[in-house]
Amino acid sequence: MEIAQRDTAVPATILTGFLGAGKTTLLNRILNGNHGLRVAVLVNDFGSINIDTELIVGVEDNAISLANGCVCCNIRDDLIETVEMVINRPENPEYILLEASGVADPSAIAMTFVQPNFRDRIRLDSIISIVDAEQAFAYPEYPGVEELKMRQIGYSDMVILNKVDLVSAEELHKVRDWINKRMNRVRIIEAVRCDVPLEILLAVGRFDPQQLVESNNGHDHDHPDHGQSFSTWSYQTDRPLSLDALNEMIKKTLPGNIYRCKGVVYTAENQERRAVLQVVGRRADVTLGEAWGETTPSTQIVAIGAPGSIDNDKLTAQFEACVADSVAVR
Repeated sequence: MEIAQRDTAVPATILTGFLGAGKTTLLNRILNGNHGLRVAVLVNDFGSINIDTELIVGVEDNAISLANGCVCCNIRDDLIETVEMVINRPENPEYILLEASGVADPSAIAMTFVQPNFRDRIRLDSIISIVDAEQAFAYPEYPGVEELKMRQIGYSDMVILNKVDLVSAEELHKVRDWINKRMNRVRIIEAVRCDVPLEILLAVGRFDPQQLVESNNGHDHDHPDHGQSFSTWSYQTDRPLSLDALNEMIKKTLPGNIYRCKGVVYTAENQERRAVLQVVGRRADVTLGEAWGETTPSTQIVAIGAPGSIDNDKLTAQFEACVADSVAVR
């Protein structure tokens, strides 16, 4: 895992999932939410979005500006042109969310965000697939539908298993088993009406690692704006970490119930500048940030996982094993 020099790039998330899975419901939560982030949401059709009219402060040909700093943009014929238009707006977005068509293969869309002209301006933060628990096995007469769903899940870093309140425990187990047997180490979040903490979905603004560390201080935390409690864990050390050891641990042994892990890292490979770690599901990304300057170098990491699922001692031991001194004496 090399350190990329893209610390100022705008993070972007692609929401994928079959028709009716809940993508628009999730976007509505974000557009109408009081989260303090300038989020640019790219959609194929304004008509599917239910925006609170009291929030609307401006309407252009293909964009609706909201009082909370968000903007909803219709995707033009050329996706690259739309993305270019969004990142060049006077009020620069802090995050980009793109809703893929329910029948779209996310791989082609993901290629948009790795175009050479976007390389230093946009960072693909995650691809999230939403699966309708009740309709996971619908349309058995059309094998292509299941294949498309599996491709959407396969390209994703994390899966939101939505509408779990509409199925029995046995049916839910069957859906999870269907996903787990075909995918390696995919993170699955169960949700009702896509009520998922923004701390898991977004990686900027007030959800940055430092603020999460300060607010959680290593304890489980109940989030008032969604229906279930998620566990958080934090870690801090002033000893440099080995980037190779950290990469190995995240790829092979980071528990599957950890949805997002993020933080500022003091690395042995580049001790003069801080590194920023972002882990979303199966995706791990380290970018080189500012020089430490007068700040004493230290690592601060926070992880968010399934309710009551985090073994604090075990997770701490895994990160302690990545300390450069520990790696050297193995």
